[in-house]
Amino acid sequence: MADLILAIDQGTTGTTVLALDPDGQIRGRAYREIRQYYPRPGWVEHNPEEILRSVTTTAKRAIAVARAGAGDVKAIGITNQRETFVVWERATGRPVHRAIVWQCRRSSELCALLRQREREVAERTGLTIDPYFSGTKLKWLLDENPRLRARGASGDLCFGTIDTWLIFRLSRGVAFVTDYTNASRTMLMNLKTREWDDSMLQMLGVPREMLPAPVSSRGPLAEAAAGTIVSRAVPIGAAIGDQQSALFGQGGVNAGDSKSTYGTGAFLLMHTGEEMARSRTRLVTTSALGPDGQPAYALEGSVFIAGAAIQWLRDGLRLINRAAESSALARKSRDRTQPYLVPAFVGLGAPYWDPDARGAIVGITRGTTREDLVRAALDSIAYQVTDVIDAMRADTGRTINVLRADGGASENDYLMQFQADVLGCCVRRAKMTEATALGAAMLAGLAVGVWSSPEELASLRKAGKLFRPRMGAEERARLLGGWREAVARVRTSAGQK
Repeated sequence: MADLILAIDQGTTGTTVLALDPDGQIRGRAYREIRQYYPRPGWVEHNPEEILRSVTTTAKRAIAVARAGAGDVKAIGITNQRETFVVWERATGRPVHRAIVWQCRRSSELCALLRQREREVAERTGLTIDPYFSGTKLKWLLDENPRLRARGASGDLCFGTIDTWLIFRLSRGVAFVTDYTNASRTMLMNLKTREWDDSMLQMLGVPREMLPAPVSSRGPLAEAAAGTIVSRAVPIGAAIGDQQSALFGQGGVNAGDSKSTYGTGAFLLMHTGEEMARSRTRLVTTSALGPDGQPAYALEGSVFIAGAAIQWLRDGLRLINRAAESSALARKSRDRTQPYLVPAFVGLGAPYWDPDARGAIVGITRGTTREDLVRAALDSIAYQVTDVIDAMRADTGRTINVLRADGGASENDYLMQFQADVLGCCVRRAKMTEATALGAAMLAGLAVGVWSSPEELASLRKAGKLFRPRMGAEERARLLGGWREAVARVRTSAGQK
């Protein structure tokens, strides 16, 4: 058996593990869903121990599918849902609370109180003030449980995003680290120095003693201890936030490279090289990677509900039995302007940043059909991505000729064609739509010498289908105008400031 890299992709709704060989071929794959908890409207939580179990059991399953042994696994790369965090006991590894998920809006009131300091926060962290990012929700947790803050200050408790949680537990408490890309999403790290920012820690009341050490995404960072995944210790060669991993996996390593990952949400990054581009349109500045995995910067816009809208059609409304049905049903819809779905189920993300907005279906008539609603849900994904791309164009003055696309929903041909149409530019779907896992595998392989150069990595990235725009400018403007009118109806006064 050839050397294998184990790519662990711990996502919002489940964990995927790929076992890849040096040619970038998938030898084994496994997936396991994780449960979502909704204790109150707008609150979202996970069970940290279930996340850990999903990683270990799925990793073992992927190795078994690959018919590999312990000696075949040369390194592990971890990529993860970013802003979701865990607080746990340093001595025992026991969580003191469920993981609070990036989608959770419980700190909306705190964010409103801090809004007047948004310029300072953006200057230090690159971020806007929104419940999406970990910091205000950590403040909420410590305010609600003052004893946790005291225990954090004494060093008894650890805070970490999912990369930190997994590395700590897989290393059996030896390693307490986070990579720059995940740290950049906490609202606690200074984006220039790549260190925890004293002013932000004071603003949010977070003890420095409970924070992990920020490190480069490319390691090796630690070892997964013998018995956690296989019978011997295995280097953890990389850890990286899922969207930066997808950008790297798609070859977005130079200024101007752009990608959109269509998963539960949709996440767009434009690489800006060594320049920290400051947004005038309320996008965020975040960490990215250069060709060798070295730190760099990107602009990012986050759409909170993308593929989750299709899940809602399936699980909530029961309009479809499988997500794959949506493409054929959407093509049967008769009028693209009736209705519009604005899926602000957990507020609106970039470029609106309106945590209190709620979803709506606008323009329903007696003639509205099941097919119309399915089409409106798919179209809403493309419209939201277009809003972010337009903001990136305005911020950078760059023309985007081709948008790289990956993620599960990118496999929907109807969605990809409509995306190209409303953007007015080509959309290139990755041949391996699991670009998030591929990016983590590439970094881990570089770290342990499975691949020796960026040029070797380039040969692993295979382009898939190209979607060219077919829509006229007049129709594009008409459709986007209707979409923006629908968005205006759901926005709150706070979100429109």
